[in-house]
Amino acid sequence: MSTKLVDHLYGSSRSEAAQREALTNAEIPIAVYGLGKMGLPLASVYAETTGDVIGADIDPGVVETINSGECHVKREPGLDSLVSQLVADGSLTATTDPRDAASRASVHVVIVPTPITDKHEPDLAILDAVVEDIATGLSKGDLVIIECTVPPQTTARRVRSTLESESGLQLGEFGLAFCPERTSSGRALEDIRGAYPKVVGGVDDESTRAATLIYEEINSQGVLPVSDATTAEAVKVFEGLYRDVNIALANELATMTDELGIDVNEAIEVANTQPFCNIHDPGPGVGGHCIPFYPYFVIEPFETDTPLLETARAVNDSMPQFTIDKLREEFDAEGLAFEDASVLLLGLTYRPGVEEIRASPALDIAGIGSEWGADMYGVDPMLDDTSEFDLTQLDLDDIYDQSFDAVVMVTHHDEFDDIQWGDVSRSKGQMIVIDGRDTLDLGASDHRVYTIGGGYV
Repeated sequence: MSTKLVDHLYGSSRSEAAQREALTNAEIPIAVYGLGKMGLPLASVYAETTGDVIGADIDPGVVETINSGECHVKREPGLDSLVSQLVADGSLTATTDPRDAASRASVHVVIVPTPITDKHEPDLAILDAVVEDIATGLSKGDLVIIECTVPPQTTARRVRSTLESESGLQLGEFGLAFCPERTSSGRALEDIRGAYPKVVGGVDDESTRAATLIYEEINSQGVLPVSDATTAEAVKVFEGLYRDVNIALANELATMTDELGIDVNEAIEVANTQPFCNIHDPGPGVGGHCIPFYPYFVIEPFETDTPLLETARAVNDSMPQFTIDKLREEFDAEGLAFEDASVLLLGLTYRPGVEEIRASPALDIAGIGSEWGADMYGVDPMLDDTSEFDLTQLDLDDIYDQSFDAVVMVTHHDEFDDIQWGDVSRSKGQMIVIDGRDTLDLGASDHRVYTIGGGYV
């Protein structure tokens, strides 16, 4: 039997002050399942706060790297040194055996991938497997926290059912809450520590209380408790849906630029000076592991029709084709053949400053361009490997040794600000530039420039 005064938080009879002291003095062992781009920063913040975290990941390379005090997650400010410090003082360890982690912990935090299938159905297989592993070590007083994004009702129904059936315990003997990850690549530690409040929703009131206590210690901005776990799940999904629908509005307006005969980007910027208007920026597509996928967490699992969400997805998915169509129109206007043209894509990741390529619009732009017979090239200072793209990779300095018929700005990295456009050679005729992000200032050049949402320079 444990000699600790407090060895669990859920259902504890000890005072709140005693529980907080136990949590922050390594008396409440924590397990974090999933040590990827968001999981390792989360485990690290838990470890610096509580002093006793075991991270579980099925990738032996990831576990070996962490246990050696090194960090496999790139471009997260402060994470390298934090991991090194935490491993050195014993606050953070890692294992490939999630059941071992489950047997040692009393708080279980799950942050594993929840992708969608090719049929746009949520794929919760990884989550299911981890929850089954947790159930093997679940004890009375344990608290399970789901951080990965899931369709609403997943925690209260699917996760709870598995935990109860596999552990032999009933809710009330253990706690269960959904506390969504609200973190962006490149600023993970800042976000987790308190760039904005943490959302917490339990399957019962005691779960909400215990999870709130934890995140009040971790997040300097505090906690926003909501009615239940399903509401918390909806908060996370709704954040993504708002952005997807808003970007679709901007993108649809951008496709009207030529017919309207105006700079749509200018109109959006001025419209947004009205406090009740906040139209996002148009572009060549929407990428990443969040916004393009979260709508399907609502569209697919439920019977209610969602025409707005589906239309927004269709609009945003159409933008790579729109970008190529606009490029081909410019070739026609110049009397040039698009087939066998040399086209350079600038920026292959889904957003500036990160190396994530999941659902990046550059994937489709490169593929569509190649299908039309163009020779596609790509530059991205974030990427060492571009094998998933249908193009030839170039270093930024190499673009001055090549000749191009066209350039497409897909994702604007800071490094592109130093491009000497006068030194970029044209294969023939006037170089065509499609500025997908309204970030280029080529007014002094003789290139033919078209900006998505802005029209011709």
